[in-house]
Amino acid sequence: MSRVINTDNPGKVRSQLRRTIAEILRHLMFKREIDEEARDMAAALVFSLRGIAQTIDQTVEAWENRDYYLKADRFRLEWEWVSPAARRLKEVVVHNRWEELPRELAALAPHFSDIRIAKMTRPPETWKSSYRLLIEQG
Repeated sequence: MSRVINTDNPGKVRSQLRRTIAEILRHLMFKREIDEEARDMAAALVFSLRGIAQTIDQTVEAWENRDYYLKADRFRLEWEWVSPAARRLKEVVVHNRWEELPRELAALAPHFSDIRIAKMTRPPETWKSSYRLLIEQG
């Protein structure tokens, strides 16, 4: 039997989610009003940030199993903003506090400024129905 190789390692997933967030932020910059698509995009940001938080835990766990505690702690500190940002954004979306959305997006933007977007690669299906799903989850 051959060895199974997981190509979706935490670093790759994190990079994909960061790219998705960067593209959604770009789309939201050009929105003039909060419509259904903007709500879906904001909710998709919450899910993407949660996904990044999960990859952080996976990465750190692997390092801690190898006794790389200092490296794990530095990495955790580098990404400590992710979970609070997801919680704040979720509160904005779930409680319809859309007037706070620009402030939250502005706080997110510096964390994704290193991602250059020459061409949008994420289709609208990426965030479609995210708002409904987030509301259902509570």
